[in-house]
Amino acid sequence: MKGLRLFLPPFAPDDAGAASVLFPLGGLVVIVDAGGCAGNICGFDEPRARDDGPRSVVVSAALRDMDAILGRDDQLVAKIARAVQSFRTSGRSFPFIALIGTPVPAIIGTDYRALCRLTEQATGVPTIAVATDGTHLYDVGASAAYLALLRRFANLPATASRIARGTLGVLGATPMDLADTTAVRLRARLKAQGWQHLRCYGLDHRLSQYAAAAENEENLVIAPAGLAAAQWLEKTFGTPYRIGFPLIEEDLAASLADSALPAQAQRILIVHQQCKANALRRSLARRYPHAAITCATYFTRCGAYSQPQDIQLREEDDLPRCALEGHYDLIIADAIYRRALPAYRGAFFDLPHFAASGRLAPADAQ
Repeated sequence: MKGLRLFLPPFAPDDAGAASVLFPLGGLVVIVDAGGCAGNICGFDEPRARDDGPRSVVVSAALRDMDAILGRDDQLVAKIARAVQSFRTSGRSFPFIALIGTPVPAIIGTDYRALCRLTEQATGVPTIAVATDGTHLYDVGASAAYLALLRRFANLPATASRIARGTLGVLGATPMDLADTTAVRLRARLKAQGWQHLRCYGLDHRLSQYAAAAENEENLVIAPAGLAAAQWLEKTFGTPYRIGFPLIEEDLAASLADSALPAQAQRILIVHQQCKANALRRSLARRYPHAAITCATYFTRCGAYSQPQDIQLREEDDLPRCALEGHYDLIIADAIYRRALPAYRGAFFDLPHFAASGRLAPADAQ
């Protein structure tokens, strides 16, 4: 049945994905809602909200019923201006303001371009909008946030010689996809590969990295949420990109070898985001050279980077049906999916996905 959930919780929505990209950059993030969405983001969908590191200020627009119905943009702009002035009085300024959409502005047809212009005039702070509507999943919102930041702040290098040799941009690096808030081991692995400077978009706290994005020697896409941004940077500045997930190919392969997995597996199902699942498939192909390995996802399936047997999941009951019809003897997925597989009797390996379960990977797996 469409939309019915008996075992799985709701996945992180598009507004939470957008907020995840923006969170470490120190801006004022305004959730354009009637109240509640900002609490969900900070309370459930953003693990860094409990840390002491650099962060944006995330607030709710708290639109009243009539404000929402009549689309009173002037009231919202006035609220934002008062908030900016209040923080200035206490000694804090913001490098940008971001407006994140929810179902309320989507229903009334909010003009985000005009709202950004009015907000900039009232506050003097650069303002961007991410027109999410709360009906899509996190990767759609994260992708839109990356593009909004790059289109507004990325600068064209004066000359080709300004390309920063040895600098790698990592796109899709948010806790939603990494199940990790620091990516210490990912950074170490990439530096061991010879990259001298890393820009992890979604984890690092400097807005200047977006301004200097055109200077990256190369970009690495580790999640579908970063693919559109990488393609835009290639089209706009000529920056090449590749898709991969380095830690999977070495570290996770080693942990799989030590786990209680079947010595032989003929049919394997991986349920995760496409980039991570693809990298794991390559690693598993070395351990199980004769196995048929399928990747499935509830999130964005990158058609050009998937294989014909891969599966797009939509409803909760798609997963148990897929597992039984595919006769898999090994499933690798977040442990939350185990709930939806009561009839499955094969081996199961936990691969955390924060956007699906709200679980971070254990420290020894990061």
